[in-house]
Amino acid sequence: MLDIRLLREHPALVKDGIRKKGDRVESVDEALKLDEERRQLLQKAETLKSTKNTVSARVAKMKSSGQDASALITEMRAVAEEVKKLDEQIRIVEERLQTTLLQIPNIPHETVPFGTSPVDNKVVAQWGEPPTGDFSPRPHWEIVEKLGIIDFARGTKITGTGFPVYIGKGARLERGLINFFLDEASTAGFVEVLPPLMVNATSAQGTGQLPDKEDQMYVVTQDDFYLIPTAEVPVTNIYRDEILSEDQMPVKLCAYTPCFRREAGSYGKEVRGLNRVHQFNKIELVKLVHPSSSYHELELLRTDAERVLQKLGLHYRVLLMCTADLGFTQTKKYDLEVWSPGQQKWLEVSSVSNFEAFQARRLNLRYRPRHGGKPEFVHTLNGSALALPRIVAAILEHYQTPEGKVIVPKALHKYTGFEVIG
Repeated sequence: MLDIRLLREHPALVKDGIRKKGDRVESVDEALKLDEERRQLLQKAETLKSTKNTVSARVAKMKSSGQDASALITEMRAVAEEVKKLDEQIRIVEERLQTTLLQIPNIPHETVPFGTSPVDNKVVAQWGEPPTGDFSPRPHWEIVEKLGIIDFARGTKITGTGFPVYIGKGARLERGLINFFLDEASTAGFVEVLPPLMVNATSAQGTGQLPDKEDQMYVVTQDDFYLIPTAEVPVTNIYRDEILSEDQMPVKLCAYTPCFRREAGSYGKEVRGLNRVHQFNKIELVKLVHPSSSYHELELLRTDAERVLQKLGLHYRVLLMCTADLGFTQTKKYDLEVWSPGQQKWLEVSSVSNFEAFQARRLNLRYRPRHGGKPEFVHTLNGSALALPRIVAAILEHYQTPEGKVIVPKALHKYTGFEVIG
């Protein structure tokens, strides 16, 4: 959520940022209108409350001297009733203002390139080379079927499409990757947490999933819980409504969780195999940092995600997302994409984002400055390190052999207990 003072003082700046994201700006005008109405009502209420206090003092003085104060008492009761009505009007206007502010997206950082579609994203780094060989690499869905390590058909029977069953060395590869990613995060200074897999509406609103992504989440309707689309949601909410000390920052947390996404509207080749599934495993990195260092911390977070890809030996590139390809909550975002030899295309495996105080303001998550003063909002960041389905797909396709086997990357040997699949 944006600071209402930013909207008051720089409405043109906010509208320009929203337009660059491709969103509508009407909510800004509505918020400013409600804010002005709220301030007028507050001023009127404060004046009446001051009048009420003055009249009350006069009534007490008159009663103590034996004078008849009935007329003033009647006046005071009328003023009190008017104050009560104004307080209710203020409550209603503040609720409407809060609802409107929740619908206004974050604005892009000045270093984010302008763009109108994903083709305007900028490649800012690339590492490694695609594998070479004298055979045509197969896509991972053919590889897993031949090796019998992931069963898509039985997953569809059990639940539906997008819920694969991992079998034998497929399951052990998945488990090995999870442990490898967690160990790498721990080495980088992140504290591991194991959060709930369901959150309430307040938590989903705090990180910006509500009211923006309702159609992408699975809902437990009887209890009004949401299955998490990413560990970002529960982990960032750990410190909701709390005040950290400045000395605690940066707070660095990591978590492994299954993630659940409806992926409404996805179809065709993009969802084949492991490209886009409804349940998947992911390790998430979350940072709570001082506002002055958040963009430096973003670059460090990107480095943490890249390091894991380098240890796996996978050819990847880094995209700086343009304004049109930023999410509702983000000010700046990098996407990491691995090369898929069997599909001859790039697969996104991580997004690394800065939200500045946008989430923290929703979460009421602040820090107390070391040298005193009022508590201020922290800046929040997160990144995947990494999402597993497309990593598994990339490993299978990158390390396949002409004989149909898959060589396991050396960094995983101690985690899987085997060096070859097949």
